[in-house]
Amino acid sequence: MSQDAVIGIIGGHGWMGRSLGIALLERNVVPAGRLVVSSRSGSHEAYRDWPDVRCATDNRELVELADVIVLSMRPEDLASVDIAAHDKLVISLLAMASSQEISSQVGSCRVVRAMPNAAAEIHRAYFPWFASQQVTDADKRLVQALLASCGTARELPTERDLDYLTALSGAGPAYPALLAQSMLEHARQMGIADDIALEAVMQTLVGGSLLLERLGTDPGDMVERLIAYDGTTAKGLRTMLDEGIGQAIHRGLDAAHRAASGSR
Repeated sequence: MSQDAVIGIIGGHGWMGRSLGIALLERNVVPAGRLVVSSRSGSHEAYRDWPDVRCATDNRELVELADVIVLSMRPEDLASVDIAAHDKLVISLLAMASSQEISSQVGSCRVVRAMPNAAAEIHRAYFPWFASQQVTDADKRLVQALLASCGTARELPTERDLDYLTALSGAGPAYPALLAQSMLEHARQMGIADDIALEAVMQTLVGGSLLLERLGTDPGDMVERLIAYDGTTAKGLRTMLDEGIGQAIHRGLDAAHRAASGSR
């Protein structure tokens, strides 16, 4: 079905819109001639390898051309989106904007909220999504195909779940980056050369994450196994746990979740 629908990405030259658009093209999910992107400047630079992609300078023009409309802009810009979607399928990539808010702004009840993260750029995003009641089964199959082009897409049972995952998986590299920054600072304090410190931290985090992914088990099992081994890593883990690393992470996620859900 994705081969027949025209996909329009409002904000198709921004970071996420561009990542999605290029993933759709690179993975042959959507033919170039069935992709329309909006750009205030009219630039086609991001899609220069696909000359059949159409570029609209006006969002209303894009809506007229497209069967499916993707909203990819900053949440604060939603109020300035002046379109009439006429109950076309709308996929919102905006944080902090509910399905009802999206529906009221764009004039469609067929709304899907989705939350990508920065790994979409390398086709490794986790892409949870929630569909309003008016979204059909055929719509859902199309949404799954479109979003899975960027990584792993997963339909959620409630909008509340999406608000939470906006705080958790929507953060993308932010939380690993915070851990990497702290580890890197410590290595430098211990006199390790910058290039070696950075290499050691990145390989430790990336390699460890890939191993956890391959094992597919509860990460807590690995923590318990290493603590039980009672080696140098166990000493570090016990100290971090005693210092409250778990509680600090929970408080941070709570704060991000409150921001994502607003007053809902």
